[in-house]
Amino acid sequence: MPSRALGRSDVRVTALGFGAAAVAGLYQDVGEEEAAAAVDAAWAAGVRYFDTAPHYGLGLSERRLGEALRGRPRDGFTLSTKVGRVLVPHDGGGDDLAHGFAVPATHRRRWDFSADGVRRSLEDSLTRLGLDRVDLVLLHDPDDHEEQVFREAYPALEDLRSQGVVRAIGAGMNQTRMLTRFLKDTDVDAVLCAGRYTLLEQGALDALLPAAEAAGKSVVVGGVFNSGLLADPSPGATYDYAAAPADLLRRAVRMREVTESWGVPLRAAALRFPFGHPAVASVLVGARSAAQVRDATGLFHRPLPDAVWEGLRTRNLLSGEVPVPAGSES
Repeated sequence: MPSRALGRSDVRVTALGFGAAAVAGLYQDVGEEEAAAAVDAAWAAGVRYFDTAPHYGLGLSERRLGEALRGRPRDGFTLSTKVGRVLVPHDGGGDDLAHGFAVPATHRRRWDFSADGVRRSLEDSLTRLGLDRVDLVLLHDPDDHEEQVFREAYPALEDLRSQGVVRAIGAGMNQTRMLTRFLKDTDVDAVLCAGRYTLLEQGALDALLPAAEAAGKSVVVGGVFNSGLLADPSPGATYDYAAAPADLLRRAVRMREVTESWGVPLRAAALRFPFGHPAVASVLVGARSAAQVRDATGLFHRPLPDAVWEGLRTRNLLSGEVPVPAGSES
């Protein structure tokens, strides 16, 4: 599995990363053994970048990922987590399905982008992980807290990096405008952009990706299947976690027709697409089972004829200005 450094840091990530939201019961329950098997399968496939967050399953993702990685050589993998949501104990019962996770509501999330909140969040994450450090810390979904984030939270991350507590810092969001500001106005090493650089939409190409390339910084891409539509464009498919609009469904179906005419699943093209841009260091894929991990890694290594991209362009499904991976047939 190839790897790249994040920006000018010494933190390296494998091209394919393991997104650990799914093993924390995203939308449906996942057992302990199934979750551990998913991480084991990723490791066996050469994946060495693992991403988690307190938000995922109210800390369950961090606990499960930490347990699965604890016996691995600590210098042999890269781990990222996020700050911005502090978990507060809750004894009112119920579940967390309103936030997308099939887990008991043992805690409540509280937004906190203060400097103290950043430090507390990281300390709590290390406790749940049971590890002595994380490599990359990302400000998580600060959409509604912009000024506080730049005034308090980001400087706190800079301090942690300068002290050697963490090795790289950045932000993770589902939008491009604020991520572009991070790239231009701060000294982040990388940003995580979810859902905005896919076969269906390339909004990140307008400003975010050029800004990253110009600054020598890296972009990690998440949500390459647009929450399901590019994985299986069929009636009932989801886009951005809601029912897919009819026009986007039709477009995805046409894309699938093109890729399958060359014997390539649409999922394989969607997974490989972001690597056409030089600023993209890694693509995160969520998986809840070993079978899903093996499927994703198989798609990543699957040969892709250059004719697939040309076919999409010929049918006006992909702009000629959008970069695509080169040499993907070898």
